[in-house]
Amino acid sequence: MLMKHPDLSQQTRTDAGLAAVLRVAVGRLARRLRAQRSDTSMSLGQSAVLFTLARHGRMTPGELAEHEKVQPPSMTRIITNLEGRGLVCKMRHPDDRRQQLVELTATGLEVVQADQRQREAWLAQRLRELTAAEKATLRKAAEILERLSQA
Repeated sequence: MLMKHPDLSQQTRTDAGLAAVLRVAVGRLARRLRAQRSDTSMSLGQSAVLFTLARHGRMTPGELAEHEKVQPPSMTRIITNLEGRGLVCKMRHPDDRRQQLVELTATGLEVVQADQRQREAWLAQRLRELTAAEKATLRKAAEILERLSQA
């Protein structure tokens, strides 16, 4: 016998319930967006590094490792792979000659932009299926989710 789950308004009445529903919904949406990636030959870690560099500009390997919450040797492997594919390049740090900076190449930027276009087109299509009121609610929720993601 299947148990009937309470509706969302019941589940989200408490902070714990809201947290559980958001975790599942945001996770599911993130998986759906990842499925829309334009280059599936690249690992999620590699894609994340490209997006980070596109958003923040040049970074040291250590800064990238810290930002992506991976160990420095893992970041070194990611950078080496991306460099081999011509998507990033390394250069000497202008202020500390012992350090290197990693930045996107023009090809890397094209990959990021193509990926963003593809994912945003998929999401825009899903948004067209919503009512004006639902979109207004999502606009408010997007601001709140962005704030939560930065906490």
